[in-house]
Amino acid sequence: MTHLASESLGWAATGVFVASYFVHPARMRAAQMLGALLWLAYGVGIGSSPVIVANVLVFSAAAWTTFRKAPAERRSL
Repeated sequence: MTHLASESLGWAATGVFVASYFVHPARMRAAQMLGALLWLAYGVGIGSSPVIVANVLVFSAAAWTTFRKAPAERRSL
């Protein structure tokens, strides 16, 4: 990955992640997952294990909290 490409990807990831705090709460997790995927690609591009692992964890947490059932739904089963 070229320096310009990695810098651009890093800035795009930063922008998406920061913007996720300004979108409707129902869409916040999806925006955070997108940001984490961009950061994950950035981490792979620069070969940084800490960036890769951190963003796999962020993506997983955002996905889990998005797709888990609400407590009221679990009680009705």
